[in-house]
Amino acid sequence: MTRRSLVAAAALTGLAAALAGPLVPSTGTAAENGTTQAVAIPVLKRSVVISDPLVRIGDLVEHAGSLATIPVFRAPDVGTTGNVSTAQVMEALRPYRLFRVDVGDIAAVEVTRAGRIVTAAEIQSRIVQAFAGQYGLGDAANLTLMVERDIRSFAVEATASGDLVIARSSYDPRSTRFDITFEVPGSLAARRVPLRFTGTLVEMVEAVVTTRSMQRGDVIKGTDVMIERRPKAELPTDAAPASERVAGFAARQALRAGQPVRRNDLMKPDLIRRDETVTLIYEAPGLLLTTRGKALEAGAEGDMVTAVNLQSKRTVQGVVTGAGQITLVTTTSRLVAAASLETSDPAPVAPKPGE
Repeated sequence: MTRRSLVAAAALTGLAAALAGPLVPSTGTAAENGTTQAVAIPVLKRSVVISDPLVRIGDLVEHAGSLATIPVFRAPDVGTTGNVSTAQVMEALRPYRLFRVDVGDIAAVEVTRAGRIVTAAEIQSRIVQAFAGQYGLGDAANLTLMVERDIRSFAVEATASGDLVIARSSYDPRSTRFDITFEVPGSLAARRVPLRFTGTLVEMVEAVVTTRSMQRGDVIKGTDVMIERRPKAELPTDAAPASERVAGFAARQALRAGQPVRRNDLMKPDLIRRDETVTLIYEAPGLLLTTRGKALEAGAEGDMVTAVNLQSKRTVQGVVTGAGQITLVTTTSRLVAAASLETSDPAPVAPKPGE
């Protein structure tokens, strides 16, 4: 904390006339004082912590008696510490005839004015919380704050235990600029501190971006993309969220390196290419037939495509179910199956026992 010299309180010396006469009991023996009880000797304190704006005799001197509540110095600023020399203390006590004070080896008294520190981090957090969920902004955790001037910590009275209160605020979603002013209820010290802050507040979200350029049809691998925080306003509305799996899909169109991936940029990779030789599959309860065919169009898994049965020369339709595989639909697969049986040599039948 900053150490400052304490300044003598104004207009306090006039109190001496009203306090004429010995105010401190003699430090002699009990018999000399006509009492049966020992009198405590006033002792100077080495360090004190106060909360008031004025330092009183009782703050500085132990056993000050009826003089304890009399102010003699102004306190340092809230949350700071100052030193007052022993000579200054004794000079301030002289008008009140408090001469016999045990000062020991104390050269100066350290006076700290209690206070609560409002940190820069606390101010930043309060700004973000003030706008979170407002003006179309999301959660506080996703907001990035930039303040135009440095935010500095400041102290308020220990009794001002409340949070920063918003006096007024505004935000422009288009420019992302904000303007906010705070107050600290019950604090005089906070009124001397500028609590208006301006700057920008941007919502950041995690997005999937490409790490290399890709051409249409390229299958995206895990190393081809990365998760990166980007301003939400800069992302397309159909941007693929970080939680969505994109590896294994193919690029529907050319993509640049560093480009956010949109859902519309993705498609299932083609498992069959046009004019590729494929396997035609007919499956029914208790029956599985396969034959060779040629794809007349490309297709991804689940796509309906057309192919030619190379044995029967018939055109058939089926669903792409794997790499180079087409499972025929019911309406045409029976014809293909029949043609396959007609053009294929019958399988040898094992002779029955005894034949």
